Amino acid sequence: MANDEKRSLTLRDVSEVSGVSEMTVSRVLRNRGDVSNATRERVLRAAKDLGYVPNKIAGALASQRVNLVAVIIPSLSNMVFPEVLSGISQVLESTDLQPVVGVTDYLPEKEEKVLYEMLSWRPSGVIIAGLEHTEAARAMLAASGIPVVEIMDVDGKPVDAMVGISHRRAGREMAKAILKAGYRNIGFLGTKMPLDHRARKRFEGFTEALAKEGVEIAQKEFYSGGSALAKGREMTATMLEREPELDFLYYSNDMIGAGGLLYLLEQGIDVPGQIGLAGFNGVELLQGLPRQLATMDACRREIGVKAAEIIAAQGEGKDTAMVTELTPKISFGDTLKRR
Repeated sequence: MANDEKRSLTLRDVSEVSGVSEMTVSRVLRNRGDVSNATRERVLRAAKDLGYVPNKIAGALASQRVNLVAVIIPSLSNMVFPEVLSGISQVLESTDLQPVVGVTDYLPEKEEKVLYEMLSWRPSGVIIAGLEHTEAARAMLAASGIPVVEIMDVDGKPVDAMVGISHRRAGREMAKAILKAGYRNIGFLGTKMPLDHRARKRFEGFTEALAKEGVEIAQKEFYSGGSALAKGREMTATMLEREPELDFLYYSNDMIGAGGLLYLLEQGIDVPGQIGLAGFNGVELLQGLPRQLATMDACRREIGVKAAEIIAAQGEGKDTAMVTELTPKISFGDTLKRR
């Protein structure tokens, strides 16, 4: 295709098709100035027919903002974050704001780069997962001059606002439920946690609550990489080979917990009589398992909704709460005895 065929459309193109001046086209597309309804409709129809998209970056030079909200998350393959994005989109679709997503793969240096690039577009707000960032990333967030909402976690100090759950509290509550059910020989299976700060905090809260009752973790098994059923099966087999007397397995997420459950059922092991299980996140996909895995809902969609509401409200100059802590509930399912 020739270069002249690939050129971007301009205001002049819309002007020529609609038969009005470029200045009038600009006023209509920016919804500014006194323009008759007939002229407005003619310009909008011409722009639509041509497929013309206004250059918001150029138009933002005066306001220093574009109607984008930078949403920075660790993963798109993890089922947790699409639900968060769904909550964000639900709120923003009734505003002029559009979410734009950046993915960090749980890497601090990649988060720093993604944040730098997204802030260079002068978005109207930032929604970013977690409270742990590099010093440079925190400095960029603090100096951005726009609403910033850190999500998924409230165990720490935010740059601006935060919406999430206390993962330490979640770990403590699960430990209390497990101990109340009579389990004492407990294993933990989860991701390597230098980078997954929220899993680390759950583990800290979990072991803290166990220690208060004189119980220590009997076995631990960690993995790196994405959550998967196969990893859960493999880790569960490895752990039980090392410690056959375990009577409860606590998984850092539902996916590996589901893999563990399938492995145990194949082995003919009585769940939850001989061994109990629990995961974390409340993933709806797992409702089709032979047994309902005990878990805890991480309030994912609600977190997205609340975060987007803060961005939208602050953009309108309204005051908002700086800390929004949501309370997840334990679902006992079929793998955690209730007493």
